Amino acid sequence: MSEDAALYAAVDLGAGSGRVFLGRFAEDGPWLEQISRFRYPPRVSQGRLRWDFAAIIGEIRNGLAAAASRAGVLSHPIVSLGIDSWGVDYGLVDSGGHLFQDPICYRDDALAGSMEKAFARVPRAEIFARTGIQLLPINTLFQLVVHAETGLPDGASLLMIPDLVTLALTGRAVNEFTNASTSQMLSITTGTWDSDLIGRLGLPADLCGGIVHAGETVGPVTGDGGVQGLAGVPVVAVATHDTGSAVAGAPVEVGWAYISSGTWSLVGTEVSRPLVNERVAALNFTNEGGAYGTTRFLRNVMGLWILESCRAEWATSGLDVSYAHLLEDVAAIEGPRAVVFPDDPRFLHPPSMIDALGAQLRETGQQRPGTPAALARIVLDSLALRYASIIGSIPALTGQSLRGVRVVGGGSQNAYLNQATATTTGLPVVAGPVEATVLGNVLVQGIARGRFGSLADARRYAAAHLDAPQVLPRPTPDWREASHRYEDIEGRFANR
Repeated sequence: MSEDAALYAAVDLGAGSGRVFLGRFAEDGPWLEQISRFRYPPRVSQGRLRWDFAAIIGEIRNGLAAAASRAGVLSHPIVSLGIDSWGVDYGLVDSGGHLFQDPICYRDDALAGSMEKAFARVPRAEIFARTGIQLLPINTLFQLVVHAETGLPDGASLLMIPDLVTLALTGRAVNEFTNASTSQMLSITTGTWDSDLIGRLGLPADLCGGIVHAGETVGPVTGDGGVQGLAGVPVVAVATHDTGSAVAGAPVEVGWAYISSGTWSLVGTEVSRPLVNERVAALNFTNEGGAYGTTRFLRNVMGLWILESCRAEWATSGLDVSYAHLLEDVAAIEGPRAVVFPDDPRFLHPPSMIDALGAQLRETGQQRPGTPAALARIVLDSLALRYASIIGSIPALTGQSLRGVRVVGGGSQNAYLNQATATTTGLPVVAGPVEATVLGNVLVQGIARGRFGSLADARRYAAAHLDAPQVLPRPTPDWREASHRYEDIEGRFANR
């Protein structure tokens, strides 16, 4: 069989919606087709905000069955399957692989104060030094400290979200490295679970099982996997953290920063080894595992979640907030730029995002605007300024100057934000690929199958067929004024 005819199935799960794709590597470039899209907002159950895993896996099975059917129409075989998802969230399973309870969502209000509870047992600086991971209250380690207050089930094993899906399809329980690295439970020096840290925080030493790495085959879809037409198809452990897949799918060059832009924005660069020192700790950068021995040196930014939450509120109020029209109105606004610090914890899961933004604006002596477009402009300008702040600190931390910024993911389609990012960073911005996560998922499958000899080969293939527009900086007096105002606000809020 020609490798150009082989199909690769990809399951891509975001924090609230998921997709199933088919991919193929043809001579004229990668081909991706979305087979299904589904939503699964978290809901309150047993007193916590949780993910309905039965609904998620049901949608995945339906999507994969549809993919198998589509493959039949195309007369091409599906040769492997890969799963990626958001990070930090987990499920606890028994020895038979059954969930004790639905996974808790990282936006659950009970996680407030989780880090301080951990720091009472292990100092903040030591946790970072041991793990190299950005300290965030949503990280798995801190979630578990809160979870343990009500008791962890005896004999429970921890699996991250994509590993739960792999278990459901193959019957094999493994932890893939890139997603496990977001847990803040891996040793930065050994790449294995830090059992001493886990134990000192009062968690079971045997909570976490074996680790596999991107490109390893976990096993075939079993008959019990419940997917019609895919029994026997091998499941490949791709870079199962969605940003890990997005960076694998981006033609990242030496000397370029990247922004994986979506609900969250992941802002950083790819390095060959972790960077762990006091300066990195002070700026709260993270060293997440990447595919094939790479390290994602980055910071999490609240991202387009802020704007999407506002849009949901406006829609509930009956306002027309279609994305295209909103961005047209934003681009037409002139005059001074009000700004906020987008990583304010109050923006994580507020009852009203619009009110939360208004509260920070009042605290900083700025007025809350009266139109959706004006508030959207504040959000987008503030994200661009936050990106610039983070990107501006990378050269001193890595010892490497930056020549440009590549934006990937759904947010790369936001032309206004791309232009604002170029202007605030002073660097050219290249947008795309939009489907970097899915592309990275199938590229790793292609490497595992031998279609590509290395990650570099796979990226070269993708880059050769990518039409990515470049945006250049456009500095203006109002942007310079906004930048100075933002620096003051960031200094006030960043270390709270």
